[in-house]
Amino acid sequence: MTRSIAAIAREIRADWKTLSPYARPYLEAMFSLDSIDDNYYADAGRSVVLYFLSNAGTYRGDVARKVKAELRAML
Repeated sequence: MTRSIAAIAREIRADWKTLSPYARPYLEAMFSLDSIDDNYYADAGRSVVLYFLSNAGTYRGDVARKVKAELRAML
């Protein structure tokens, strides 16, 4: 069973100390998502996760690799 997007977002927030301002709105939206199939207002959860990943290039480290792989697997 996969974790919720919100649970992954909490782990990212706790680990990523210098959060990119470009990734921030997508991470904040991820707190409202349970699965990749949910919607955040008019945006599909899949789009929110894709935009987060495309703006999270500066997020690095062991936790970053793990959660990014987990999010990619959901897509």
